[in-house]
Amino acid sequence: MVNKSESISWEAEEYIVKSHNGWWYFGLFIVTAGLGALAVWLQGWSFLVLIIVSAIAILVFNLRPARKIRYTLNNSGIKEGKIKHSFNDYRAFGIVNENGHYSAVLIPKKRLGLSIKIYFPESSGEAIVDALGARLPMEEVKVDLLDKIVNFLRI
Repeated sequence: MVNKSESISWEAEEYIVKSHNGWWYFGLFIVTAGLGALAVWLQGWSFLVLIIVSAIAILVFNLRPARKIRYTLNNSGIKEGKIKHSFNDYRAFGIVNENGHYSAVLIPKKRLGLSIKIYFPESSGEAIVDALGARLPMEEVKVDLLDKIVNFLRI
């Protein structure tokens, strides 16, 4: 059993780094060009701008390396870098294993609140899960449709 006053710290990447080959970039170009052509044909200029900005954002996000973030879990919440998340804002947590990458998902109390996904190394997993379990109830978390799409597209 974990002492509630105990503090646990670890470092992990902010997201799972996915490898992309030339075909992935070619596919992004084809989809962007196709949607862009559709926008021009329909004369939807704001849609065209949205497509171009979205494609650039996806490229920038995928070319940028994942940052290492320092996490600290203590009695009041989780500190993610400089951002603090209070346990009072969350009703439960769950653990997700995505191809060997483990994360804790904090489930918000508010209906439209944002859940938080915090990655951790497998070696620290038991201590982190025990510490979270001492503060929040554990629930089964299923990967939602948006996460499935993101994983399929490797973005």
